[in-house]
Amino acid sequence: MTVIGAGVIGLSTAVELARDGHEVTVVADVDTMDTVSAVSAALWFPYRAERSPAVVELLRSSFARFAALSEVSDSGVEMRAGTVVERSATPDRSWTAFVPDAVEADPRLLPPGASSGVRATLPFIVIPAYLPWLRARASALGVVFERRSVQHLAELAGRADTVVIAGGIRGGELLGGDPDVVPVRGQVVRLANPGLTDWVTDTDEPDRLTYVFPRRDDIVVGGTSIDGSWDRAIDVDTERAILERAAALVPAIAGQPVLGRAVGLRPARPTIRLERVTGHELPVIAAYGHGGAGVTLSWGTAERVLALLRDDAT
Repeated sequence: MTVIGAGVIGLSTAVELARDGHEVTVVADVDTMDTVSAVSAALWFPYRAERSPAVVELLRSSFARFAALSEVSDSGVEMRAGTVVERSATPDRSWTAFVPDAVEADPRLLPPGASSGVRATLPFIVIPAYLPWLRARASALGVVFERRSVQHLAELAGRADTVVIAGGIRGGELLGGDPDVVPVRGQVVRLANPGLTDWVTDTDEPDRLTYVFPRRDDIVVGGTSIDGSWDRAIDVDTERAILERAAALVPAIAGQPVLGRAVGLRPARPTIRLERVTGHELPVIAAYGHGGAGVTLSWGTAERVLALLRDDAT
């Protein structure tokens, strides 16, 4: 088996396949910590993810896997309480079906303009710890990593029984192109943490996308959601606006020192492409187009890839 892509989807899939006894090679032309996954905040929450029954199942599976990983001390996964701010008159709360302690937020604690909110304890993934842990887990299971570029699937003929394409924003390139894939630019800033633990996310309005995610040593503050932008440069005006919105949401972060900045391109698609693909030199499974929910859906995606592979074998 060859998995193309060393982000969270590729690594999770490699682990799942290796656990099932497959020999797996992960091929990528960038390091895991240089993928868009490394820019993720990252909270289990279906941001910009379709709400089809299939994706709801991915959500459920991933929640269960992350909840289990929160018991593994060095995984970087924690169960953390926080608030989902809602601004829609009819918010989508389908995700709460998997969250035992989800309750209505106290309206007195919500920001101006919020229609409602949910308090919940969700899987909180500390990316600088989690991605190295996940890669080490893959290596311990015998997964081999190759740092190189693949231009054509024919290069893998004779080397792999099946190829899983988990290449994020470039996922469709090896399949002849995928015009449905659109980059969604996300910009974040890292601040010193004055001792916060609760997270807050306010994502109903793309132009006002705001989240404050305290980690162990810093706070990830975002963000933006700009469709069609390939710009990876830090925009100082955008950062200023992000910090102003975030400070209005969580006043305690105002004036905290900036520790770092990052931009990532989320691989958005009207529907996630998670399917067998025919008409190529060897069997292919596509696993890309997760939008802003790559981490959130990663384990469910990995389980689905394994199920597709097993279907092929029967």
